[in-house]
Amino acid sequence: MAAEVSMRGITKRFPGVLANDSVDFEVESGEIHALMGENGAGKSILMSILAGVYQPEEGEILIRGERQTLASPLDAINVGIGMVFQSFKLFPSLTIAENVVFRREPTKRGLIDRAAANRKVAEIAEQYGLAVDPAARVDSVPVGVLQRVEIIKALYREARVLILDEPTAVLTPQETDRLFDVLRALKADGRTIILITHKLNEVMAISDRVTVLRDGRNVAQLVTADSSPEEITRHMTGRHVDLTTPPPAQQPGQVVLDARELTVPGSGERNAVAEASLTVRSGEIVGIAGVAGNGQVELAEAIIGMRRTTSGSVRIGDVDLSHSSIAQRRDGGIAYIPEDRHAIGSAGTADAIDNLALGHHRKAPIMSHGLLARGAMLEHAKRLIKRFGVKIASPSTPVGTLSGGNLQKVVVARELDYKSPLLIAEQPTRGVDIGAIEAIHRELCEYRDNGGALLLISAELSEIMSLSSRILVMFEGRIVAEVPKAEATEALLGLYMAGHEPEERHRASAFAPLTNGTTQKGDAL
Repeated sequence: MAAEVSMRGITKRFPGVLANDSVDFEVESGEIHALMGENGAGKSILMSILAGVYQPEEGEILIRGERQTLASPLDAINVGIGMVFQSFKLFPSLTIAENVVFRREPTKRGLIDRAAANRKVAEIAEQYGLAVDPAARVDSVPVGVLQRVEIIKALYREARVLILDEPTAVLTPQETDRLFDVLRALKADGRTIILITHKLNEVMAISDRVTVLRDGRNVAQLVTADSSPEEITRHMTGRHVDLTTPPPAQQPGQVVLDARELTVPGSGERNAVAEASLTVRSGEIVGIAGVAGNGQVELAEAIIGMRRTTSGSVRIGDVDLSHSSIAQRRDGGIAYIPEDRHAIGSAGTADAIDNLALGHHRKAPIMSHGLLARGAMLEHAKRLIKRFGVKIASPSTPVGTLSGGNLQKVVVARELDYKSPLLIAEQPTRGVDIGAIEAIHRELCEYRDNGGALLLISAELSEIMSLSSRILVMFEGRIVAEVPKAEATEALLGLYMAGHEPEERHRASAFAPLTNGTTQKGDAL
């Protein structure tokens, strides 16, 4: 019996980069197959070829034994292949049903039959446990629902092979569990799932087999039940990786960040951030957990000066920066790793030399006698590229051509090199491979141990729990809980993130002091 998907000798080149080097990749019908590898290993490129986004220079693709030419995503979906990308492809102003049936709308007497569309979406949702309201507008639902919409879109188009790219990056633990239930239901129905992920625990929990790419080549095909996280990691990196983080070298020192009663207006009637107060001390990592869209990004942007606040204050040490510009806040001691590494964290058309010099360009040695010293800029870039293991053809390569993980390394390297008293890090390891996670975590801990104050915002609860001394949880723009490291579990934090307070902590903290010194009522959630 022919494999569901067979890719043979796939080669894909970009300027200065061999993304896929004669890759063979095979997936059986009705299995959940994990595709793993370091950043720049060629995973997303290979799957984008299967989804019709890119075309290979060499090789062939067989779907159920028949050779196919996939010149576009429409060609791919016509042979039963659908892909859910990390960035969802939805129209915010349309309903869920309208998004699902777009370009394949049911009609009645020459008009779009919206009732039929709603019924079909509801049927698919019920069949696979994908709870959605077909009539809800996309811009009114949380991110976990958006992912379900993308899956329903592919199933509506009768996709037999579903490719998911980092599907749990923005989900709570409970939402991840529900997604896995959906994937198991799809598998039971005979569908084939290809999972691109960096999360070894998820691979071990959900997949049947694993393929590992390294440097654009297929280096391992493993049966998950017969393998281990350590073996997969060795194939990915060629070495042993240790993700345990050392405890702080000393007790936290003086308060570096003191943010009080910050309120940030939202797009509607509700504030994006409501009276949020927090402190971060030198030698301390404070984590902020929360489902995407609950005010974490807006809080960080308010502290750095990118968002207007209607009330509250921001102090770095003894200096009030509440009314300062972004540049003044940067000069006042704030470094910032933004969530959006493309639009905010980098200039895609500029090379690595320029991107790594940003913010350093007004000071020696990069600034010399009022002019930029290109030689110093090049040496600066080479040093950081080597230190953070950025895979790049040369320092003069535009960073917009890098994989997402390597671009992240550029942003993290630049911001850590400022050695500012406060570092705000949003999703510092999103889309980054396990070897790079180890290196970034080591750098963050070194920053902490050298007296830095780190405010960490991450969708990865394991990362928050591993690195943070204290964990704040945000829900609907408010800081609703502070959990010491010793008490933190994924289940507990996940409940807070979903707006629920566990009964045992509800009784204990009905009148617990919040970080701003006010009193929290038990029904604050």
